[in-house]
Amino acid sequence: MRFDRARCMIDLLRDRAAAQPEDPAFTFLADGEEAMAPVTWRELERRSRAIGAAVAQCVDPGARVLVMFPPSIEFVAAFFGVLYAGGIAVPAYPPAGGRADRTIERLRGMAADSGAALIVAPHSIRESVRACVEGICELPWLAPESVDDDRADDWRAPGITGDSLALLQYTSGSTSAPRGVMVSHANLLHNLAATHRDGHYDRDSVSISWLPINHDMGLINGVLQPVFSGCHAYLMAPATFLQRPSRWLQAISRYGGTHSGGPNFAYDLCVRRVNDADSAMLDLACWRVAYNGSEPVRRATLEAFQAKFGVRGFRWEALCPAYGLAESTLLVTSVPAGTAPRFRGNVVASGILQRHGPRVAIVDPATRRGLPDGRSGEIWVSSDSVAQGYWNRPQQTSDTFGAFTRDRQGPFLRTGDLGIVEDGSLFVTGRLKDVLIVRGVKHHPHDIELTAERAHPALRAGCCAAVAISGDDEERVALIAELDARGRQRIDSMDLTQVLIAIRIAVASAHAISLRAVTLIRAGTLPKTTSGKLQRFLCREALEHDMLEPLASWTEETSAERAAS
Repeated sequence: MRFDRARCMIDLLRDRAAAQPEDPAFTFLADGEEAMAPVTWRELERRSRAIGAAVAQCVDPGARVLVMFPPSIEFVAAFFGVLYAGGIAVPAYPPAGGRADRTIERLRGMAADSGAALIVAPHSIRESVRACVEGICELPWLAPESVDDDRADDWRAPGITGDSLALLQYTSGSTSAPRGVMVSHANLLHNLAATHRDGHYDRDSVSISWLPINHDMGLINGVLQPVFSGCHAYLMAPATFLQRPSRWLQAISRYGGTHSGGPNFAYDLCVRRVNDADSAMLDLACWRVAYNGSEPVRRATLEAFQAKFGVRGFRWEALCPAYGLAESTLLVTSVPAGTAPRFRGNVVASGILQRHGPRVAIVDPATRRGLPDGRSGEIWVSSDSVAQGYWNRPQQTSDTFGAFTRDRQGPFLRTGDLGIVEDGSLFVTGRLKDVLIVRGVKHHPHDIELTAERAHPALRAGCCAAVAISGDDEERVALIAELDARGRQRIDSMDLTQVLIAIRIAVASAHAISLRAVTLIRAGTLPKTTSGKLQRFLCREALEHDMLEPLASWTEETSAERAAS
């Protein structure tokens, strides 16, 4: 049976259930350690069909449906259930319940932007959602636990094709204006086939994932790739990994994981926090593909991880740096399994360009001229994995997904990332756009800046800059803020320590970001264009080269606020 010839994701799961009905499909590790009873492919397909029949009674094909679950196997059946109904899934993580939860505004924005017609979610979370997200619970609500498996017999195939939308994958950063990437069934199947090929997946592979199931890497690598490959997948909650990183490596060792990965910070966390006693119990010889993506991949991280866990059987060739983004479904390029990482100085290759892979061009973003190998420019991508655009945003779709070079080659997806192609490898060197990536999660700087400027009345509106700086081999965020000159006398007498503390608390509460540095400067000294726009690149340069003349500053290294003399 050729699973790469499925016309849509429904075909994929039905074919998988027919080919491997009694094989285990998914197992959930409830606390990151204890395996719950697995679900078979037959059970998963029947459950998805039952939910699909129930969803189809609530909404018409093409309706957007919020799929809101904590990490669980139930999410998998619910996600496919929406597809079985011909709906468009909108994966969302439920808020924790407190009004300060940073997921609330994002969830509200996703529901409004997508025009969601239904929520599929456990009944147990309804009250907590009702308490903190106004307007959400007015939508119809389908709790899968109320759907009997016998409803599967009522299912009728919807009239969908590869061109039909399967999901809206909302970008992670902006809470005020979330953008839904329109991913079709054909986009998913093409991207899954590429990952299957480059990752050397087969039915005997074992996937281990702690990644958030509502984000692109966790959804596609952790949930959908096992369906494409027919391999057994173990899922665990992100919190169980973050609380104790050794649980991830222990799961790989205990269950014979062959394919697992995450953002660069996850490998750093293991190096720093897995103690010798836990490390001594690991056998990582089974780990064939350790993919690393979603944020800059750092050479020092790869070398430190290999140095610490090589004695536990981990192989250098298992490290698979990759580059991708939601606008390309997920994967753009990767280092194929079994190929040692490549470097250009300290920059890690995030993929090897292959004849059967996507077309990648390095383009001067100002002139739109293609650049030769060795020259840095914006990464443009053309492939069948490139999504259909942004939901209800025709101008942004045209600008981002419909780019043509000066000599009319295209259309290309403009990634906003900077890179170099050299010796057939893609090196991602930076970002043209100002998006910040902290532990794999994207944040728009203007969201953080708005939070900061509202943290204390002594700060000037529109005069804060959030910039990326390096620290502990991972990207961190620093905040530069101007003090209001109109209150000069008041500022001179003020304890600026309180301003520094207020900024740090506000940013941590609203965005779950621990700032690495905060710098307060005089009014009118923040680098801006003549039209008043922030020049964040120059802000970062000024900070790194001590050119800001701070009135007060705090850094994580000093762990103490100090006012400038």
